[in-house]
Amino acid sequence: MFGKRNTPIGTSKEVAAQKAESTAVVAVAPTAAAPAAQTGARSGEMDQRLTEIKLSVFNDLMATVDLGEFAKLDHKAVREAIGEIVAEIINMRNLMLSAAEQQSLITEICNDILGLGPLEPLLARDDIADIMVNGYNKVYIETNGIIQLTDIKFRDNQQLMNICQRIVQAVGRRVDEASPICDARLADGSRVNVIAPPLAIDGPALTIRKFKRDRLTLDKLMSFGTISPAGAKLLEIIGHCRINVIISGGTGSGKTTLLNCITNYIDRGERVITCEDAAELQLQQPHVVRLETRPPNLEGVGQVTMRDLVRNCLRMRPERIIVGEVRGPEAFDLLQAMNTGHDGSMGTIHANNPRECISRIENMIAMGGYSLPAKTVREQIAGAVNVIVQASRLRDGSRKITHVTEVVGMEGDVVTLQDLFLYEIQGEDAQGKIVGRHRFTGLRPGFYDRVRYFGKERDLAEIMESTSA
Repeated sequence: MFGKRNTPIGTSKEVAAQKAESTAVVAVAPTAAAPAAQTGARSGEMDQRLTEIKLSVFNDLMATVDLGEFAKLDHKAVREAIGEIVAEIINMRNLMLSAAEQQSLITEICNDILGLGPLEPLLARDDIADIMVNGYNKVYIETNGIIQLTDIKFRDNQQLMNICQRIVQAVGRRVDEASPICDARLADGSRVNVIAPPLAIDGPALTIRKFKRDRLTLDKLMSFGTISPAGAKLLEIIGHCRINVIISGGTGSGKTTLLNCITNYIDRGERVITCEDAAELQLQQPHVVRLETRPPNLEGVGQVTMRDLVRNCLRMRPERIIVGEVRGPEAFDLLQAMNTGHDGSMGTIHANNPRECISRIENMIAMGGYSLPAKTVREQIAGAVNVIVQASRLRDGSRKITHVTEVVGMEGDVVTLQDLFLYEIQGEDAQGKIVGRHRFTGLRPGFYDRVRYFGKERDLAEIMESTSA
């Protein structure tokens, strides 16, 4: 069937007999009296034996089948075919494996061929936020804000590099010595970054920012304590009333997640266009156009930048423009869009507080080579951005919405800000978790008239009165 196989195949009775015999060869668990060192040594020997068997069977499989034939089948059929062939290889080589070990071997080989190899069990877990691979023998994960080393390992750096190439090729990109840095995404939208030798000295480094299977909503963020019910209602009003928003925060603070949550409240009749380096946003509206940047090809041409996408958006009759991450001169084009009738546009930016967010936007505009006076740039920012939402990752690993800050206008040469909603740290509990509360400052927002235009003024008044200082 697969073109290469020419070895004799045992009968089903022989295979069954071999399985029964192999199942009987199971290491007896050490008794309570056995020394701990002996137990560890025996476990290490078994792990080493299984690793050698897996490598041997994998090599035999590669020499037996034609992977091109596998590409014509669906995943279920390929897994069944691989299971049959691996069972035959084990039978012919008289390998001593239990039924559980054999099944584990088949699963790992299928993951190598069809998925992401040793990373598949980690991708299946929904409690992991990040997977960080530092070379073939060090895989870290982040769960509940804590980074920990796992026992997952690749066979060697070549296997890791093959997995990296499989990921980036799926989105039409490449990673090799000539182009050793690449951003990509998995099928579920999870963000992927690869940096390969010679830039990565100890072997390829792979980082995956995992997306949960169940999309996070403001309700779920409330249950995590990221924001209070009143604060979530404020963000819902902001998203619905077409208020221009910049979400600010540090790395891993949850900016993209928060952007996804706020976009849930965009009216389903609006035309939305998203621009991203690697498509991660998961908008649920029916009228969404998703755009993605493109790196240069082997000849160094054909690059499409974020600025190219944002400029092109203006010709596509958008009602809202969503920029996944504002990193450079495209900041000026986004401000232009916000100032020319595309109300409710949004973006994310790396900054540690709302005031720094304004400075970052200024710096990005300067990166574009604009020779505009500082006051002119600040007036452009003050006229375009209505609200800055600050997301922060605290020292205990928790994520909080710490500020909802309004851009009021200009006083002299300074952009004026006022905090509408704050998170106040009050201390920490016995487990070292930060304790605090969200509250409104009691200030009436300048976008109140817009909220009233959309019929949400009563909701805004109720939540401000119930939680003001």
